[in-house]
Amino acid sequence: MYQIIKKKILNPTVTLMEIDAPIIAKKAMPGQFIILRTDECGERIPLTIADFDREKGTITIIFQIVGATTEALNHMEEGDCLHDFVGPLGRATNTKDKKKVAVVGGGVGCAIAYPVVKKFHEQGSEVHAIVGFRNKDLVILEQEFKNNSSKFVLMSDDGSCGEKGLVTDALKALIDSGEQYDEVITIGPLIMMKFVSKLTKEYGIKTVASMNPIMIDGTGMCGGCRLTVGGKTKFACVDGPEFDGHEIDFDEAIARSAMYKPFEREAHEKVCNLFNA
Repeated sequence: MYQIIKKKILNPTVTLMEIDAPIIAKKAMPGQFIILRTDECGERIPLTIADFDREKGTITIIFQIVGATTEALNHMEEGDCLHDFVGPLGRATNTKDKKKVAVVGGGVGCAIAYPVVKKFHEQGSEVHAIVGFRNKDLVILEQEFKNNSSKFVLMSDDGSCGEKGLVTDALKALIDSGEQYDEVITIGPLIMMKFVSKLTKEYGIKTVASMNPIMIDGTGMCGGCRLTVGGKTKFACVDGPEFDGHEIDFDEAIARSAMYKPFEREAHEKVCNLFNA
């Protein structure tokens, strides 16, 4: 059983948990993920590793409350135990031989972007972090990004924090000002990653996008996480989750993700009714 060591509410819809998982913490790397179940009857959901502490033997996860399982997970407290916590899964972010990078995160995707920024910073690379949120109430990990980046740009849709505009506006401004990146890494909503990749393709800058579609088994057998990359079928759980952003069929990925939203909302409502009964 995997005990919840720490629970922290980051904003009204996003929660951080630190889980006691020493074996996973020993091997975890930025970019990888875990699959958990809250109880023996629960569904399996993937969550990217937001941080890890090898000495303490803990894994940090950050999740947005959008469905039944994340709602149930958010009702668990410090001292409670998860039934399953499997990982690390997926391929780690390749940080080798990159002297200057831009990491672009959006919304709760910033929880995934943070360990990548931290890794580049620790290895001595120059890393520019561009993060975007709808408004100031949804901002997470601002100080952590500031502490681990050479340049930090905060954007918001309504201008209530940082600069008003999109992350693509900030990235374009940096590139046009003369910044030259070995690579751009983008992590967040599919539509955001699509337009980040479209922008960098115009400038000929290598771009990696972190894909997080529906997953079930995490081994590539179920096929739920399949994507089209460069005209070929790939599986996010074993081939990714990071892929060449210029080769991903984002329109297909966006259409497939929308298929599950009605089921997600219905399941979420049922769980909310159960806890509020």
